[in-house]
Amino acid sequence: MFSKQRFLAEVVLLFIACSCVFSVEAQLADKTQNPCVNKRTCHECIQTQSCAWCMQPDHGDKPRCFDHSYSNICPEQYIWYPKTEEQFIINRELTRGGAARAAGGQMMYGGSYAANSSYSSSSSGSYGAAYGGGASGFAAGSASSAAAGSDIVQISPQRVSLKLRINEVYPLSFRYSQAEDYPVDLYYLMDLSKSMEDDKNKLSALGDLLSETMRNITSNFRLGFGSFVDKVLMPYVSTIPKNLEEPCTGCAAPYGYRNVMALSTDTYRFSSEVKNAAVSGNLDAPEGGFDAIMQAIACRQQIGWREKARRLLVFSTDAGFHYAGDGKLGGVIAPNDGECHLDRDGLYTHSVIQDYPSISQINHKVKQNAINVIFAVTANQHSVYSKLSKHIEGSTSAILSEDSSNVVTLVRKEYSKISSSIEMKDNATSNVKITYHSACLNNGTAVPTAKCDDIKVGQLVYFTAQISVTSCPADPRDWKQTIQIYPVGLNESLIIDLELLCSCPCEKPGSIGYETNSAYCNGHGTYMCGICECDESYVGRNCECSVTDAHSHKESDIGCRAGNSTQDCNGRGMCLCGICHCEQRDNPEEKITGDFCECDNFSCERHKQQLCSGPDHGICACNVCECKPGWTGAACDCQASNHTCIPPNGGEICSGHGECECGVCKCKTTEEGRYSGDYCEKCPTCSRRCQELKDCVQCQMYKTGPLKDPKDCADNCININPIGVEKVIIDDPEKEYQCWFFDEDDCKFSFKYTEINNEIKIYAQQERECPPKVFMLGIVLGVIAAIVLVGLAILLLWKLLTTIHDRREFARFEKERMNAKWDTGENPIYKQATSTFKNPMYAGK
Repeated sequence: MFSKQRFLAEVVLLFIACSCVFSVEAQLADKTQNPCVNKRTCHECIQTQSCAWCMQPDHGDKPRCFDHSYSNICPEQYIWYPKTEEQFIINRELTRGGAARAAGGQMMYGGSYAANSSYSSSSSGSYGAAYGGGASGFAAGSASSAAAGSDIVQISPQRVSLKLRINEVYPLSFRYSQAEDYPVDLYYLMDLSKSMEDDKNKLSALGDLLSETMRNITSNFRLGFGSFVDKVLMPYVSTIPKNLEEPCTGCAAPYGYRNVMALSTDTYRFSSEVKNAAVSGNLDAPEGGFDAIMQAIACRQQIGWREKARRLLVFSTDAGFHYAGDGKLGGVIAPNDGECHLDRDGLYTHSVIQDYPSISQINHKVKQNAINVIFAVTANQHSVYSKLSKHIEGSTSAILSEDSSNVVTLVRKEYSKISSSIEMKDNATSNVKITYHSACLNNGTAVPTAKCDDIKVGQLVYFTAQISVTSCPADPRDWKQTIQIYPVGLNESLIIDLELLCSCPCEKPGSIGYETNSAYCNGHGTYMCGICECDESYVGRNCECSVTDAHSHKESDIGCRAGNSTQDCNGRGMCLCGICHCEQRDNPEEKITGDFCECDNFSCERHKQQLCSGPDHGICACNVCECKPGWTGAACDCQASNHTCIPPNGGEICSGHGECECGVCKCKTTEEGRYSGDYCEKCPTCSRRCQELKDCVQCQMYKTGPLKDPKDCADNCININPIGVEKVIIDDPEKEYQCWFFDEDDCKFSFKYTEINNEIKIYAQQERECPPKVFMLGIVLGVIAAIVLVGLAILLLWKLLTTIHDRREFARFEKERMNAKWDTGENPIYKQATSTFKNPMYAGK
C-alpha cells in the first residue's frame, strides 16, 4: 500500500513539473510571437492591431500590453482599448433617383454592413436607417429636395466623423445618383489663329443648334466663349510694328487669351460673339492654349462658373501647345502662379509676365474646381491630346473635323460619356490608404473598383470605401485630418473628419493618473498609464536607478540575460539595475524591443527589397512578419485567396493548366506543349483542336477529305457547323484560334474557332486557295517549238552574217580592179632595153 501511494505521489510531482516546464515554454513562445507583449508604452500598444493596454497601478511583472482577446489579464476598468467610432454629421438624402433601385441596393450592402457591426457608432440609428429604409426614405428625400429647388444632392452621406486605429480596415458605405436636369455650364475655348477661321464661322452657325442640343439634356444650361492665340513675344508672334497691328491679311492684333463672353443663357449672343471674333496670327506651330485653360479655370467669377453644376470646358484647336519652360524662349522666366489675371475687357494681363503653366498645375486646378476638359482637336493632333488627357483628371479627347462641323455631335457624345461614367477619387495622405469596392460592374457582386460606366439618370450606385491608417504621422497635428471622397468632375464630396487613434488619453497632462515627479517614480519621473516615464538621468521600472550609479550594480546584471545567454541584453543594449535598455538605431523607425532586446522590427524576411513585402502586405513584429488579412508567407508575399488566378470571364483556376501559388499562376508543361499567360490560357506550341476539326470542315465546306462521303460527314460531324466567310480574320487573339491546312488537291484552306462555355464556333474560308492547273502537253510542245524556232533563228542569223561578209569582200575586189592603171594585154613588169632622152637646151633650131 505504501509503495503504491508513493508511486502515485511521484507521478503527480512529475506531472506538475512537466506542466511548469510547458507553461514556461508557452510564455517564452508567446513573447516571441505575440507583438503586444513587447510594447513599452500605451501609444505603442494601441498602434498595434488587437492590442490593449492595462493601466492598473499594481500590475506586477505581467506585460501591460496584451492581446484584447485575453481580457482576464487586467480588470476591465483599467483596460484602454479604443474602438473605431463613426458619426454621421451631414446625411441628406439624394435629390433624385429610383426607388426600386434603392431597395435593391440596400439588400446588396445590408449584409456587408451587418458583418461589421462590431464597430462602435455614435450616430443616431444604424447605417441602414441612414439610407432611408430603402425606397420610401429615398422617395421622401427626393420630394423634399425637389421642392428645395437648387439644393441638389448626388452623393450621400455628405460628412462623417471617424476615429480609426492604426492598421484597422473600416468599410464606409456611401452612394451616388446622377440627378435629373442637373445644371450644365459649357465654356467653349477656341484657338483663333488664322488656320481656325473656317472653324469659327462654322461654330457661329451651329451656336443655336449646340444650345438646343444641350437643352434637350438639361433645361438649366449656360454657354460661354473665350479665345486665345499666343504670347505677344518673339519667337511666338512677329513683333514687327506692322505685324503687331495686322499679322496676316484681315487679321486682328495678336493676344494671349480673351474672355469674350461669360457663361450665359443668351445663345444668340454666343453665336454673334463667335461670328464677330476676329482671327489673328502667330509664327510658331504650338499655341498658348495652356495659358487660356488656366485663366478659364482660375477666373471663376469672371467666367461665371456655378457652384452646383457640371462644368465643361471644350478646348478647340488644330495645333499643339506650349507648356512650362517654353516661356524662356521669349525671356519669360517667372513661373505661372495659377491665379486669375484678367482686366475689365477680359484680356489676360500676365501673358508676357508669367511662363506657361505645367501639366501638373493644370491638373491641380481641374481637380480643385471640378471641371471636365474636352479636348476637341483635329485628327493630326488627336494622339498628342489623347496622351495629355491621361494626365488631367476627368478630361477626354475627341477628333474635330477640319471645319468643326461635327462640334455639336462631339460635345453631345463626350458629355454623354462623362455624365454616364462616375469615378471616385480622394485626397488622402500617405498615412491613410483608401480602396473602393462597388457592385456596378458585376451584377450585384462587389469588386475592387472606383469607376462605374453606363450610369443612367436616377440610378443608384453603391460604393464601399475601405479606409485604413498605415502609420501614425510624426507630427501630432497630423493626427486629425479632413479627407474628401469626390466624384471626378463634380463639385460634391463626402467629407471625412478623420481622427487617428495614435495616443492614449492617460498620456496627456490633466488626465486621471497623470502625475509629474510622482512618488511611484521615486520623484524622478512622470507617472502615466500605470507606468513611469523616467527623467533622462534615471532608469528602472520605478526610476530607482541613476545612470551615474549604473555600473555599481553588476550583481543585478544576471536579470538581463535570457536563458543560458552569456551576453547582457543579447549584445544589443545596456543592463541598468537588472533591466535591459535597448540601443537606439540611427534610423528612428528601426526599433529594438523586448525584455532582453531580443526583438526588432527590421530583421524580418524581405521580398523585392521590401520588409514583409511593404506596409500594404504586413509589418515586422519581433523578427517575424505579421501579415495583413489577405496575405501569407514568410515575407507576406503570397495572396491568401486564389481569386487573382481566376480568368476575368470566369472558369477554372489558372484555366485548368497550372497551379495558383502566391496569387500567381504557375503554368504546366504537358505533352501538347507549354502553357503561358497570366491565367495559363495561352499555349503557342499546342496544336489545340485544329487537327480535330480539319476533316469536318473539309467535308462540310469543300466536299473533300477523308469524310467527303455525305453519310460519313453527317455521322462524324454532328455538332460542328462551320460558317462560311470570304476571308478568315482574327479579331480577338486571346479567344480565337486560326488553323490552316493543304488538302489532297494541294489547295490551301483556313478556318478559325472559338470556345465559349463549351460551345465551339467555326468560321471557315468559303473558297479554297488552289494552285492553277498545269497543261503539261502544251508545255512540252511549247518547249519543242521554242527549240526549233531558236535553231531556225540561229541558222538564219548565220546565213545573214555570211551573206553580208561575202558581199563586202566582193565589193572590195571590184573596187581594187577598177583602180588598176595597166592594160590588160601588157605585161606590167616588162621594161625596154633602150631609153630615150630629150635635150632641154636644143629646141630644134
